[in-house]
Amino acid sequence: MINILEYHDIEFPEDFMWGATTAGQQIEGNNHSFYDDERTAPQFAYGGVPYVMAKKACNSYEMYRDDIVLLKQMHLNTYRMSIEWSRIEPNIGEFNDDAIEHYIDVLKALKEANIKVCLTLHHNSHPVWFHQLGAFQSIENMKYFLRYVEKVVPILDDYVDYWLIINEMNIIFEYTIEESINLLQYHAKAYHVIKKYSSKPVSSPMNYAEKKPMRGVMDKPDQIMADYIDYMENEFFLHAIRTGEIVVPFHDAIVIPELKDTCDFWAVNVYTRQLINSRKEAFRFDRYEASSIHALDVPYFSDDICPEVIYHCLNRLKDKPILITENGIACKDDQYRIIYIASILQAVHQAMNSGVKVIGYLHWSLLDNWEWGTYVPTFGLASVDPHTFERIPKTSAYFYGEIAENGCLRQDMIRKYYIRKP
Repeated sequence: MINILEYHDIEFPEDFMWGATTAGQQIEGNNHSFYDDERTAPQFAYGGVPYVMAKKACNSYEMYRDDIVLLKQMHLNTYRMSIEWSRIEPNIGEFNDDAIEHYIDVLKALKEANIKVCLTLHHNSHPVWFHQLGAFQSIENMKYFLRYVEKVVPILDDYVDYWLIINEMNIIFEYTIEESINLLQYHAKAYHVIKKYSSKPVSSPMNYAEKKPMRGVMDKPDQIMADYIDYMENEFFLHAIRTGEIVVPFHDAIVIPELKDTCDFWAVNVYTRQLINSRKEAFRFDRYEASSIHALDVPYFSDDICPEVIYHCLNRLKDKPILITENGIACKDDQYRIIYIASILQAVHQAMNSGVKVIGYLHWSLLDNWEWGTYVPTFGLASVDPHTFERIPKTSAYFYGEIAENGCLRQDMIRKYYIRKP
């Protein structure tokens, strides 16, 4: 059982990056990406519930200054956000200068607020026309992505501290194996385009979920399946970036020298572990009922607080500096988020003590937002009024903000914000 009231006080380096993360599609509203078009939008959201369009989302395209005020109120020094290709190039070959100027205004405002910018070029969404061409299923479409990168990087580089290219390209239940092979090549080419114009560090965030055999290591089918899925989602990506060699089953290996070392740091999104049940077609969706906290009215992937996962992940990536670009929990009771943040930071600190170079922690998410077809999962440090779009900080926002302001996590902070329930 996690008891955060027994944690030791811990301190983080003075230059540690404390921040929050958002994605344009999830907060801006009316982006006109393939998620917003009836011809190309999915039919179902996560968990098989009917798909809901984002529509105004958090209205952040108009209210981005409110988001910056919230960041400052929380004493955060870093913001990870994305720009929307679908706004910048709504029609093939036609760039929208007004949209580019808008993003310049956003980035300037962040700089004026002394907030570092981690800018994502592709956070899951893209223009309808690119989707209709097959998007990343075709290597022939790379020219369109690189043209977009060539357009925006030299214009925005003065305002950016860290570049992130493609979010979570390693997840095979979102992409096919062929797409994942293509995405690594898109990433490599884009990396070198960015380096023509920028001296800033560049990476692409991977999604890391620890794979655990449902029945333990002695059950060979579960263990073999867990090892296989871990390789296909985690290790193949890491191996490719470290060596320039793409190795996946049922394909000849591809050696791409320009792919090697195209992550200047590891950017990692970490949430949970997955129990791999080889006896089921849907083999990754079992969970430990004994530790599931049922944080929402419906089962959700973040229901299990397991800080050991981030500790294991960080130690696996210790060959480069690491920026935790996403980590959080969807819950109705904000006290769970306080437990979550405290336990995760304890694990991060312990990993740093073991020799891992962690340069920052960016919490998902700044706001309750549109979670890829539904508004039910609430990950935000602040809620958003659905009518006025007012940002309302939660208790966890003040808790996390005090940690960021002081660069440490102490028992007096925990006891100030955490209400232990009988």
